[in-house]
Amino acid sequence: MIPKLLPLLCLGLCTGQGGREPDEPLPKPSLRAWPSSVAPPRSNVTLQCRSPTKDVHFTLRKGNVILPFAQPPASTEGLAEFLLTDLRTSQAGKYTCEVHRGGLPSPPSDAVLLLVTGGFPKPSLQAHRRGVVTAGDNVTLQCQLPGDVFRPVVFALLKAGEVAPIQLRTPVGKETDFSLGTVTAGDSGNYSCVYFLYQTPFWASEPSDPLEVRVRGLHHPHAPGLPRG
Repeated sequence: MIPKLLPLLCLGLCTGQGGREPDEPLPKPSLRAWPSSVAPPRSNVTLQCRSPTKDVHFTLRKGNVILPFAQPPASTEGLAEFLLTDLRTSQAGKYTCEVHRGGLPSPPSDAVLLLVTGGFPKPSLQAHRRGVVTAGDNVTLQCQLPGDVFRPVVFALLKAGEVAPIQLRTPVGKETDFSLGTVTAGDSGNYSCVYFLYQTPFWASEPSDPLEVRVRGLHHPHAPGLPRG
């Protein structure tokens, strides 16, 4: 599947350094996947490449291979979107982007690992502490492989609304623990986990069933130092 490029106008919201000298090294761009770098098959993912330098051409690579585009990948605002449609497992892998101006390339961005789920049966996810937890508690989630999987894999913990896994772990036996640490209300949400091969072909499992974590705020009936009425 040939990805499409959608140059994005920032409508005055982007700030960039458009006046760089021609021989000045270009800074490294950033790359992210939206809505997530872990996606089901036949879905769409947009890879957003952003550069602080304007008036540049963009290149997207999967591994060491430059991906072709139907139109010149250029943007006057330092931001371009590469749309990957109808995802297949063969499109899983490590992606980077670069920018070019006047034949001078930038360093590559940090890699984004795109995972397409469905290659293995789903794992299970459970919390060591069930029910509502209080802010300040330590919370650990455990992800466990199904009984018929014996390949060396890596676990990823996902949180709904995040564009990338929030933690990666290698299993100890057939399971691994993800510590959320001392939780706050911001840790509330729906979590799931997947496991995947950390090398080509980067096959990933179905996600586990979601697990809701609810964090209750600390109750302070009388704040310290304030007079009681």
